[in-house]
Amino acid sequence: MDAARELFERESYPATSVAAIAETAQVTPRTVYLGFETKAGLLRAIWNRALRGERDDTPVAEHRWFQEVLNEPDSERTLRLNARNSRRFKERSTKLLQVIRDAAPLEPAIAELWERIQVEYYSNQLAVVRSLGPGALRPGLGERRAADIIWSLNHPNTWIQLSVLRGWTPAQYERWVGDTSCQQLLA
Repeated sequence: MDAARELFERESYPATSVAAIAETAQVTPRTVYLGFETKAGLLRAIWNRALRGERDDTPVAEHRWFQEVLNEPDSERTLRLNARNSRRFKERSTKLLQVIRDAAPLEPAIAELWERIQVEYYSNQLAVVRSLGPGALRPGLGERRAADIIWSLNHPNTWIQLSVLRGWTPAQYERWVGDTSCQQLLA
């Protein structure tokens, strides 16, 4: 699977054939089809590995790095840890995210994956907001609106626009997301 991930990171989705993936992984195309059935299935597997590491079946909310965010008692530190985790993940998965996002309009199975990514990511951001505790949010700012804000700040499209298209460094992105999250959410 790592060889297939490397190939997806080097090339764009439409140009990557199952035969090329099989060749890179040094297996037969039939092996790729048996393991993943389609390129969408392979993308889904690569996404799960990128997101969850070796613990493919473990929800993000149960990973140590996410628990660290949820269990942080200081609200500002919570949002800054969330920005750090967002940056770390996007640094290693930018090309994969671009492939999934760009292929979604072309293939329904990949569109479903992109939608699932959006829903799960929003749920995780809502959990971060809820972990801030009572009285942490700006007066009048509800949990859902706060989750909308950090979901947008941390969204893969925002990362791509700022780091890939505008040349922001990962540190600049993380600092901006952390600062803006604190300014927009905290009382």
